[in-house]
Amino acid sequence: MTTILVVYASDYGSTEKMAQAAAAGIVSVPGGVAVVKKAEEVTAEDLTGSDGVLVGSPVHMGSMDWRIKKMIDTVCSGLWMQDKMNGKAVGVFASGGGFGGAGGGVELTMLSMLNNFAELGMLIVPLPKITPEYKKGGLQWGPYGRSADEDMQHGGVGDEVLALTKRHAVHLTRAAAVLKDQAIFSA
Repeated sequence: MTTILVVYASDYGSTEKMAQAAAAGIVSVPGGVAVVKKAEEVTAEDLTGSDGVLVGSPVHMGSMDWRIKKMIDTVCSGLWMQDKMNGKAVGVFASGGGFGGAGGGVELTMLSMLNNFAELGMLIVPLPKITPEYKKGGLQWGPYGRSADEDMQHGGVGDEVLALTKRHAVHLTRAAAVLKDQAIFSA
């Protein structure tokens, strides 16, 4: 079995829908097990007990949601001190509204999350541009969904974005399975 922890924060339900699509992708891989949790519910044991982590955040003022950042600062910092997450696969996704194609700051949101997980020694699983639906909501960092228009009218993320998020989760699960089998960072 390959257990992937899907962590998310959501304001209007778009990031939560993406998290559920990711879970569907994880369980579509033979042996894939999805554990879906809101950021404020995640424990150190959830993280260390997983083979990989997929984290989703809405864009808040060009950065990650405060609940994701709080989880990183309070739960992940101790794991960093103990080198508990080295060699595990990690990926990200985001949703945003407002100005810009996905909402201003979606790429910075993804990069800021990935920076924290790289600090933990985790291995980043990108989203290849050959992935179907990439043009509908993909960046090399992961899938994104435009959840509101320029006038901040929330409409949710489209089906193409959900399909792309599901595919990203499949890639991450497969990568996590290989890393787990190889145990390249085990002591």
